[in-house]
Amino acid sequence: MKVNHWSLPNGATCVVADIEQSTLTCIDFWCKGGSLYEMKNEEGMAHFLEHMIFKGSKNLKEGEFDLKIESLGGSSNAATGLDDVHYHVLVPPEKIEEGLNLILELLLFPKIEKEAFEVEKEVVLEEIAQNIEQPDEIIYMKLLKGCLTPHRYSKPILGDEKTVKSINPRQMKQFHKNHYVGKNCTLSIAGELPNEIISIVSNSKLNELKKITKGKNICTKTTFNRGYQKETIPRLEGGRILKAWKLPPAKEQILILGAEIAATILCEGKSSIIVKNLREEKRIIESIDIDLQILEEGGLILLDVSCQKENLKLAESEINSILKKLNRDLVADKDLERAKRLVINNIYFGLELSTQIASTLGNQALWGRHQSLLKSIDDISYWTTSRLNELIFPLFNPENAFTLIAEPEK
Repeated sequence: MKVNHWSLPNGATCVVADIEQSTLTCIDFWCKGGSLYEMKNEEGMAHFLEHMIFKGSKNLKEGEFDLKIESLGGSSNAATGLDDVHYHVLVPPEKIEEGLNLILELLLFPKIEKEAFEVEKEVVLEEIAQNIEQPDEIIYMKLLKGCLTPHRYSKPILGDEKTVKSINPRQMKQFHKNHYVGKNCTLSIAGELPNEIISIVSNSKLNELKKITKGKNICTKTTFNRGYQKETIPRLEGGRILKAWKLPPAKEQILILGAEIAATILCEGKSSIIVKNLREEKRIIESIDIDLQILEEGGLILLDVSCQKENLKLAESEINSILKKLNRDLVADKDLERAKRLVINNIYFGLELSTQIASTLGNQALWGRHQSLLKSIDDISYWTTSRLNELIFPLFNPENAFTLIAEPEK
């Protein structure tokens, strides 16, 4: 697989990966325009704008984009995150240029007209209303608020009802103008590509993104709050133990790889330390998962345990005991080697589809991390039991966690 990186005069970055015999090609547009970049009273703007992007443009009526993409045999989707937002289309290889022109037309020249704006606002408000009724979402937002306030990462990506209701088309157009600019954007394409792909991208509408050499830096490092909190959650089934720890920023790739190995040792598979001990043998938990929320300004290690309400105290005590032991003693070599094999398999699995490759390359390029897709596999040999004990397991120390104990209503 051949990968090329380059930049346009307006500051936009481009990356293309040629994958022979790929049945579909993914065109993925990334922008530093996630909820991190919302100012006070703009919460929910980034996600709302993502909705409005698909409501037509200067040259496309509402719904016309979808019809044209479908006529090419393609599909489209988008997602707003805390750091960034991205939009992708999947098209047959011979339709790359047409697909690229269509998605760039939407992204660069959205209409954001009042009538469609008000209709879509109701859709977003309904999404918020549904979200805040979900027990998992309630727990997650309480956790973020507890451990990350006052940072913007502690705010819900969807925003809240009051703020979204107050947003108007003029504000949204200004948000788009401020953030959808050359230096904030990356175009990533992966699939079977024509020989002239660099020329196609370099001469596309991507050039029409505004060039800005200076910008207001609104980003600040995360402040992690340790603590302990108990909550009663409506409609929750059973008990939940959530623990969050501070994870290094996304640029610290080698440390994040170490944290992924540690999380795998602890919780992935029946023979992982916590699963084997507390679920398979002692049967005091029902499920456990550790997720790494990788973010540009400092992320989170999130542990989520489900158990019966009467087992909450015992389960937390046992988990804390295991984590403290890992801070004292080296893990077994067999546990490390097993975890490394699983992490390597997950890396390969994450690069099977053109969508996954375009997404990975696009995100890396957006944030200035131009590295081989398989660099993590090369780096995995760095991690030994002693290095994990010195550099990674201290991150999982229960004394450094924010812990949320959630119980169902009586």
